[in-house]
Amino acid sequence: MLHHVSVGVRDVERALRFYDPVLGALGFKRVMEFLPFAVAYGESAPAFWVQLPHDTQPATVGNGVHIGFIATSRDAIVAFHAAALGAGGKDEGGPGPRPDYGPDYYGAFVRDPDGNKIEAVLTPRPAAPAKAKAPRKRAAAKRKRQPAAKKARGKKPVRRPAKSKRRR
Repeated sequence: MLHHVSVGVRDVERALRFYDPVLGALGFKRVMEFLPFAVAYGESAPAFWVQLPHDTQPATVGNGVHIGFIATSRDAIVAFHAAALGAGGKDEGGPGPRPDYGPDYYGAFVRDPDGNKIEAVLTPRPAAPAKAKAPRKRAAAKRKRQPAAKKARGKKPVRRPAKSKRRR
């Protein structure tokens, strides 16, 4: 659904000192740079941008906005949280279960040095849907068995002449 998400910062270089170790703890890396204006993180394609606001006004924080990053383990969430606090982030909820969000939800929340709220989250991934079986071709199977069944009853299969392809 989403192509990418961007957060505004006041100083990209300072933001990189925060985001490099924090997102690195989750297995993400810088994948694109337009320094001193913006840097994108992801696995192989840009998905999360840290940038100066396009309107050149000071970056502000969205009230009620936070961005959740997928974690692959609880250990990765603990590392994310520790890296964030070590790089100047503010604790907004340490690693742990979040039963309010679901029975298997585990996450941690922090704010970056500009006040943007981010989260690392681990939830069970839905199982891949089972492949539907292809419908059997009963008519074809029935036709193949029919002549043998007639022979077994002592009857010869009836051969019909091919229809004429002549135009009228």
